[in-house]
Amino acid sequence: MTDPTRRDPAPRLAVIGAGPAGLAATLEAARHGLRVILVDAAPEAGGQFYRQPAAGLGARRPQALHHRWRDWQRLRAGLDQQIAAGRVTHLRDHHVWCVTRRRSGFTVHALLGPAQERPVEVRAEAVLLATGGYEKVLPFPGWTLPGVLTAGGAQAMLKGGLLLPGRTAVVAGTGPLLLPVATGLAAAGARVAALVESADPRAFLRRSPTLAARPAKLAEGAHHTARLLRHGVRTLVHHTVVEAHGEQRLEAVTVAALDATGRVRPDTRRRIGCDALAVGHGMLPHTDLAQGLDCRIDGIAVHVDDEQRTDVPGVWAAGEATGVGGADLALAEGHIAGRSAAARLSGREPDPRGWAAAARARTGLRRFAAALEDAYAPPAHWAEQITDDTVVCRCEEVTGGAVRRAVGELGAGDMRTVKLLTRAGMGWCQGRMCGPAVAGLADCPQTATPRPFARPVPLGVLARAGGTDEEQHPAAPGPDRPDQPDGPHRAGRPHHPEES
Repeated sequence: MTDPTRRDPAPRLAVIGAGPAGLAATLEAARHGLRVILVDAAPEAGGQFYRQPAAGLGARRPQALHHRWRDWQRLRAGLDQQIAAGRVTHLRDHHVWCVTRRRSGFTVHALLGPAQERPVEVRAEAVLLATGGYEKVLPFPGWTLPGVLTAGGAQAMLKGGLLLPGRTAVVAGTGPLLLPVATGLAAAGARVAALVESADPRAFLRRSPTLAARPAKLAEGAHHTARLLRHGVRTLVHHTVVEAHGEQRLEAVTVAALDATGRVRPDTRRRIGCDALAVGHGMLPHTDLAQGLDCRIDGIAVHVDDEQRTDVPGVWAAGEATGVGGADLALAEGHIAGRSAAARLSGREPDPRGWAAAARARTGLRRFAAALEDAYAPPAHWAEQITDDTVVCRCEEVTGGAVRRAVGELGAGDMRTVKLLTRAGMGWCQGRMCGPAVAGLADCPQTATPRPFARPVPLGVLARAGGTDEEQHPAAPGPDRPDQPDGPHRAGRPHHPEES
């Protein structure tokens, strides 16, 4: 078949992820001379923060689901303009599972479509990783019951599907995400029986100077709190969910207050009836693609310099992958990364004055995010609530007792050893969900685990070894997807992640 890259030069920059960081980077890079291909798994741009209802649902007022609608309109209009000008190609429904290096750049390996059945390759001279984050899951008795879901999952149902997870909901855990989730569910018609926040208010007082430096953020929190009051939502501060109850599905939860050390006070237990529990304990960076490229990882986040460059030449990273800090920080980092990539790939030395305002915002927002992370830390002794028969790893059905035996009787002292002894982390999610729980039970640091694939890949994709012919992949028709791609869009034999 004809190689489309011979007819039309490949885009110079592939941006993976169309959330706030990816959109900001795409617009800056395109405005400063690069041709950009934006690769994203969702059917529409926006990521989780700007998630839009499916077009077929006919939402009349999608702005009611967002408190930053004008920012989204500005980004969407900018993307439409760059696509119309031919400087950006937006590839939707493309699930990236690996990025490999080659002599003249990089190959992005993806699976096309909701069923993720068709392999696609995107070639570019450089890559910008804006892969976002995922929710931290901390198990407790009953957390596997139908009706229990993550806070982000409840928000995605509401924003993307216009669905409520239940008629009576409890929102619990810790972190700034709980407020918008609770207010969103209440505004959409659910009865929010309680917002259960485990953070100690005194932790915020100790960090008040740093928090006060971002008054807009504090005003945002106050706005959500006022909305909760209007909806009559009861807020239980310095409390935690102890157990979820139900036979076939969730029927109630037991919550309790925490003492000064973060332990449950048994005499404060109370039962709250509900058919939905949205629980969240913060976010973790998505680092799989970065690790596959041998980028340096600091703890659990991708290491970047002042230009958002990783230590691998030709690879930038921005947003939650470099450290969880919210949409504003992601926008600032994306702005800087896009400008830097445009200069470097054009053979110019970047002028930091071009992103001075974004750099100042980045500094302040990183401090704010660090203060919030400390204040919203999960209770110090949360792992004590995991009983021996509580499932910790759902993929392999490993219980808390099995992990404790691996640690106490067999001497496991790190996540890898626990995995080898119990299979915790060997299943479908490859430890993404159970990692925090295993680390907590083993009393060891959680580290970013190297994985060969960023998502499950059909064996047929890996097994295809047919020759050199590669067929051109016509992008599915759409308002921002032309019938013929811009050149680097190829389907055929996928490369193994170890190939370079």
